[in-house]
Amino acid sequence: MAVIPGGAGGRILVIKLGALGDVVLALGPFAAIRRHHGGAHITLMTTAPFAGFLRGSDYFDAVWAEGRPRVLDACQWLSLRRRLRAGRFDRVYDLQTSDRSGWYFRLMGPGRRPEWSGIVRGCSHPHANARRDFMHSIERQSEQLAIAGIAEVPAADLSWVQADVARFGLPARYALLVPGGAPHRPAKRWPAERYAALARSLAAQGVVPVVLGGPDELLLGGAVCALCAEAEDLTGRTTLADIAVLARGAAGAVGNDTGPMHMIAAAGCPSVVLFSAESDPALTAPRGPAVTVLRRDSLGDLAVAAVEAALTMR
Repeated sequence: MAVIPGGAGGRILVIKLGALGDVVLALGPFAAIRRHHGGAHITLMTTAPFAGFLRGSDYFDAVWAEGRPRVLDACQWLSLRRRLRAGRFDRVYDLQTSDRSGWYFRLMGPGRRPEWSGIVRGCSHPHANARRDFMHSIERQSEQLAIAGIAEVPAADLSWVQADVARFGLPARYALLVPGGAPHRPAKRWPAERYAALARSLAAQGVVPVVLGGPDELLLGGAVCALCAEAEDLTGRTTLADIAVLARGAAGAVGNDTGPMHMIAAAGCPSVVLFSAESDPALTAPRGPAVTVLRRDSLGDLAVAAVEAALTMR
């Protein structure tokens, strides 16, 4: 099988399905792959929530949004197999490295398979570090790419993201609050009343608190804003691009261990990210130029004063 050197042509597939935090942590690897394979046609396989956002970058020539067929849907799997084989890829960078993405390697057989960077048995460039699951995603992906010949991975760059956030009518000085998180893991959330108390303190300093969250967090956002009349509730109203652009203009941000905080931190916003015993910041903390992690076994034990002291706004 021919080796695809850096800068050469060829056809490259990158696999990254989600979730949001993982996608943001892969932005540096995306850039590194594009830089290394400058003359190649690069396709990203992802899922619908991230496809439109990533099409706005210059990392990929094509973006596929069908990366997660339903487990028992044979038609979807056969369709994906046809598409993978028709792509005639020379190399695949599996940045998902899951059991699911390992099946994509198998779907490409029998016969010619591309070079493959990942963990699936039989691939050409295996990331065989037995401690890989104990590495932060940034270091893990960087090591994986180094094995495949990509020596340097830059930090995430969101300068390419554009969005019209003027429609929200925010003042010049505001801070972002992200009180939500995975609904099935409530212990990862700082109590809503603490966010409201922080919001009132920010407002007293002339900084408008802006609450962000997904459509399924409308009640949570409303609960925080009901306790702080000065707060702006954008829960359920922002796109991924909006979050990045809002972060570029924000004085600071506080949020739980959840996807939007990865976007906010990577955009350069001074960020305080709150962790409980439910997750390990050594493995999953957002990365950015100004990130502070506060951790308590129970976030109910984290005082508002401690969060305020950690937040250094610009």
